[in-house]
Amino acid sequence: MRTQVAIIGSGPAGLLLSHLLHRQGIDSVVLESRDRDYVEHRQRAGVLEQGTTDVLRDSGAGERLDREGLVHHGVELRFGGAGHRIPLTDLTGRTVTVYAQTEVVKDLVAKRLADGGDVRFEAEVVALDASAPSVTFRSGGRTHTLDCDYIAGCDGFHGVSRPAVPGLRTYSREYPFAWLGILADVAPSTEELIYAGHDNGFALHSLRSPQVSRLYLQVSPDEDLAGWSDARIWDELATRFATDDGWKLHEGPITDRSVTPMRSFVAEPMRHDRLLLAGDAAHIVPPTGAKGLNLAVSDVILLAQAFAERYASGSETLLDGYSAACLRRVWRAEHFSYWMTHLLHADPAASDFDRRLQRSHLDYVVSSQAASTSLAENYVGLPVTF
Repeated sequence: MRTQVAIIGSGPAGLLLSHLLHRQGIDSVVLESRDRDYVEHRQRAGVLEQGTTDVLRDSGAGERLDREGLVHHGVELRFGGAGHRIPLTDLTGRTVTVYAQTEVVKDLVAKRLADGGDVRFEAEVVALDASAPSVTFRSGGRTHTLDCDYIAGCDGFHGVSRPAVPGLRTYSREYPFAWLGILADVAPSTEELIYAGHDNGFALHSLRSPQVSRLYLQVSPDEDLAGWSDARIWDELATRFATDDGWKLHEGPITDRSVTPMRSFVAEPMRHDRLLLAGDAAHIVPPTGAKGLNLAVSDVILLAQAFAERYASGSETLLDGYSAACLRRVWRAEHFSYWMTHLLHADPAASDFDRRLQRSHLDYVVSSQAASTSLAENYVGLPVTF
């Protein structure tokens, strides 16, 4: 078997890359170790930067996004019993859209299959060669080899692509807290996301649709889910979101719950010979800044441009600049996510002095237009350029 670009991983990065390459007349094969049902039902991020919605819409994959996505023009920072709105659109002219990653994946899978794309589920990659590019995978009880011009490693943090890069330099930070996330069949109690800082810990009120709420609580990384009954979850959420004006949190049946540790991670470079990394294979951010999915998309936008140049003109100028261009944006997003995390979470090791500094910083962010604009610019997403 042969293709031009072998793509490992059918998350949003791999599927979007295959879709964008198809629009440029470039062949690809997507290899995914899991089955389609698993891929389409993984609970992940749900806040899309405008640049992400623009590329989905402009490439013809945004029909359901435009119909069901919830466009937001602001977010709320809540602390000290009061809410403070950051008017994203007024400050930047841009928006964010709430639309779950699971739905993005469903849309892209359907689009690739409708366009005759080669997406192979339950195809486990067991080896790859970045110099004489090929990918060896197991499917249907047999081993196959896929020869190609380039390999795109879009297979996440635990995939096979990153370990295939020799001399890789990595940077990481582990955080002393995690998120307990729930999905609940209840109408959201808010029209815009609420980021709450509280002495008990951080809380986030997000949403998935007019009927489904997505909420998070800061917990310890080793938290036992068995200790969190539905009643305890709702009580703690109500405590952390409480305001002096009597705002009420809507409660409903919890349909999904999980604990996610928080970490920052970057691997450099993102290219080795004919292997190029994208998305979580190269970088992880804490979810506070809503950057994970959007960083994967920005990687893929640049990579698709680089492949388009290569196959149109034979030039590898953009491919040579791919890693550096991505990493500039990655490190900015890493810092923003780190900053948002420390701005809002209760660090168990913090002193009284540290907590007063944190409160002063929050007061400054919501009272200074310059500080609010900086938060808004990073939140809605910076330009994706070489």
